[in-house]
Amino acid sequence: MYIKPIQDYYPDDVAHCYGCGRLNEHGHQIKSFWDGDETVSHFTPKEYHTAIPGYVYGGLIASLIDCHGTGTAALAAYRAENREPNSLPPFRFVTASLQVDYIKPTPLGVELELRGKLLELKGKKVISEISVSANGIVTARGKVVAIQMPEKMLYVENRGQKIRQL
Repeated sequence: MYIKPIQDYYPDDVAHCYGCGRLNEHGHQIKSFWDGDETVSHFTPKEYHTAIPGYVYGGLIASLIDCHGTGTAALAAYRAENREPNSLPPFRFVTASLQVDYIKPTPLGVELELRGKLLELKGKKVISEISVSANGIVTARGKVVAIQMPEKMLYVENRGQKIRQL
């Protein structure tokens, strides 16, 4: 069993996302793991992630839901095929649809917990529900429809050089 977050297994050529890319030094770099039948991630907003003093900007919440949703999709795809995340071909998902409901204002200065529940896995499409909690209180909930990234969007190795398939 693996202990690294799924984002650490993303191929280098597709690991630059602002929300979850481990190679984006300016991004959020969220990390998603299994926790039983749910996925979990934690993120502490910075003071500059503000909407109004003391509360988190809604766009940040949407991006966290988005990226935890695609991470949840990758985790679910590997689990469904009983594969380890470092096996090939890699599973990498992109967002086809994102719906976010803001339930309560999300306070700044506390760690947020994201929890993902798998709603559907059908072919190359994964639907998940992601909740955001602050101090144990759900402040936002989202639904993410993620689609498996076509292999032609991934780099492939050819005679020692990385090239993008088209």
